[in-house]
Amino acid sequence: MKILLSTLGLLLALIVPAAQAERLKDLASIAGVRENQLLGYGLVVGLDGSGDQTTQTPFTIQSVASMLQQLGVTLPSGTSLQLKNVAAVMVTTSLPPFSQPGQQLDVTVSSLGNARSLRGGTLLMTPLKGADGQVYGMAQGNLVVGGVGAQSPGGGASTVVNHLSVGRINNGATVERAVPTAVGDAGQIRLELKNADFSTTSRVVAAINARYGAGIAYALDGRVIRVTAPAASDQRVTFIGQLQELDVAPAALAAKVIMNARTGSVVMNQAVTLQTCAVSHGNLTVSVAANPQVSQPNALSGGQTAVTQPGSVDIQAAPGKVLMLQGGANLADVVKALNAIGASPQDLLAILQAMKASGALRAELEII
Repeated sequence: MKILLSTLGLLLALIVPAAQAERLKDLASIAGVRENQLLGYGLVVGLDGSGDQTTQTPFTIQSVASMLQQLGVTLPSGTSLQLKNVAAVMVTTSLPPFSQPGQQLDVTVSSLGNARSLRGGTLLMTPLKGADGQVYGMAQGNLVVGGVGAQSPGGGASTVVNHLSVGRINNGATVERAVPTAVGDAGQIRLELKNADFSTTSRVVAAINARYGAGIAYALDGRVIRVTAPAASDQRVTFIGQLQELDVAPAALAAKVIMNARTGSVVMNQAVTLQTCAVSHGNLTVSVAANPQVSQPNALSGGQTAVTQPGSVDIQAAPGKVLMLQGGANLADVVKALNAIGASPQDLLAILQAMKASGALRAELEII
């Protein structure tokens, strides 16, 4: 009897799939451990005649004049610079947590004016500032642009492959100031779930307490979990590393349908279900055409040649369809039922909205 029960239990374990577990680091982040965006304004020089048109971008000339003045070069009053190899750019990057002075970062350089291409240019020394206005890094270096372009000498024909007004400099910035990052306060750290969910929060708390003991973790709300950590910094780092590798089975997400009204894209998660309903779908096509025709009079008739545009209007109505959609239990059934209608993506948006209004679509409908 015991052997039979053991065999039956093994078969059930093989048939019923286990819940999909994820690492805690994929579900939550540590409060205070975050990136900081940096921004800078600079100049790219050395372009092959593809820089800003200075008559339309006066800020480029002002920047060049200010830079030359700082270098000890004073331009005569009333000088009008006509530069073609300089472009004003914005430099962006993110300062990772725990960054220290001397660390190198990749930067993205984007044209601010009307430069045709940044290919082959060199970014001059540009300070990178944070949201507080303080300088946290300096950027400089040669740009790498992924695109390529060519233009005929007369300017009549041109071709462009990819984007030429944005480039990248690997290790192009150096960190000059560190951002203080405090991990833990009074022997405690806070976990912040990337998606607020009370069920997932309770599972994370249960998994941590089962691993390290009751009372180690407790939830503050549906997103934030406070965890007691060792007071010593080295022990706290080890504790956090082990904590992030903890496997937790997150709760099922709420049923949601995301629709992009501009492109007609529709994305549904697996929790979406469809109740039994009837959908009518039909197309009405109206075509209006004008065909110019020349009316030529007979010889010696005294008439004049005239151009007429007889018009034609054609209306075609596709036969309407009333289709019974049976209730579906998963995403595959919903997609199969909607595809059976033969609707286009734009028609599908209207159908899903009508299904939601009638209560047949058991999901949250979000339009972006």
